Amino acid sequence: MDFKMDWQRQDRIGLPEAIHAQSKSPEQIAAVLSEARALGVAVLVTRLDPEKHRALGPECVDTLDYDPLSRTAILAGSGAPQALDLDVAIVTGGLADMPTAREAARTLAFSGVTVTEYPDIGVAGLWRLMERIEDIRSHDVVIAVAGMEGAIFSVLGGLIAAPLIAVPAPVGDGVAEGGHAALTSALASCASGILSVNIGNGFGAAHAAMRMARLKRPAGCDRYLNRDSYCLRG
Repeated sequence: MDFKMDWQRQDRIGLPEAIHAQSKSPEQIAAVLSEARALGVAVLVTRLDPEKHRALGPECVDTLDYDPLSRTAILAGSGAPQALDLDVAIVTGGLADMPTAREAARTLAFSGVTVTEYPDIGVAGLWRLMERIEDIRSHDVVIAVAGMEGAIFSVLGGLIAAPLIAVPAPVGDGVAEGGHAALTSALASCASGILSVNIGNGFGAAHAAMRMARLKRPAGCDRYLNRDSYCLRG
C-alpha cells in the first residue's frame, strides 16, 4: 500500500501529523497506525465513524483511545507532541454543536493544550452566556462553535478581547441546513477580527489556535513553545 506520512511536520511547523479517516479505507488507516506504532509516534485520527473504527480489527481498536461523539481516536506513543503554553475556551451555542466542539477539544488535548468547555450557552438564552463571560475572557483564545444562524460569533466578538475562532457547525434546517447560514454569519459578522474556519472543522480551529501560540514566542526563539522552557533553540 503506497502512502507517505509527514512525520516531520511537528518539527517543521509545530503542528503534528494526523490521519483524516473519512477518505481512507480501514485497511489504509490500519497500515498508517501500524507504521506509527513501529516508530513510537503518537497519532490523532479524525473523522473516524464507529463503523469504520470497528472495521480496523482488534489490534488497532485495542490500542486506540476512541471518542464516538467527536469521531476521533488517539494512538499513544513516546513521540507525543510537547505541551503548549496555551489556554483555550471552547464555547458552544447548543448541545447539537458538541460533535464539532469535541473534535476541537480532542485535537487541542492531543497537543497538550489546556481546554475549558462552555457548552450550551447560545444567545437564545443570553443570560447563560453572560453568566460565564468573565470566565471566558480569562482564556488566551476562544473557539466558538454554533449552527443555526451562528449569532454567538458576533455577540462574543463584541465582548472579548482574545482571538476568536468561529466554527460553523453543520446544524440547522431550511436556510440554515448544513451550517451554511452560520458560515455566512461568521464571514459577514459586524464584529471585526473574527477568524472563521470551514463548516464542522473543529480540527482546523484547534490548529489555528495552536498557531496563535507563536505570538508568545520571545525574540531569538526558532522553535515552537512548550510549557517548561517557552523557547526551544535549534
